[in-house]
Amino acid sequence: MNKVKVNGIYKHFKGDMYLVVAIAKDSDTLEDVVIYKGLYNGTPLWTRTIDSFMAEVDHKKYPNVKQKYRFQLQNIKSVREKSK
Repeated sequence: MNKVKVNGIYKHFKGDMYLVVAIAKDSDTLEDVVIYKGLYNGTPLWTRTIDSFMAEVDHKKYPNVKQKYRFQLQNIKSVREKSK
């Protein structure tokens, strides 16, 4: 399973982008959870178990979705980076 990157920007399979703020422990189960926030106005902080965050999309339920995983890390380069 892939590791979740704190401060990484992830695309949800339905299209919106999210910033992973932190990895935390659920106080009841001690399971690791991802804390993340949508990159659009008025978005609250969300939590989801790492397993759920990194799960594959249910392609039977969403047959037209091309993305493999629920959230996929985006490779967004800085505009300040020089081309090599």
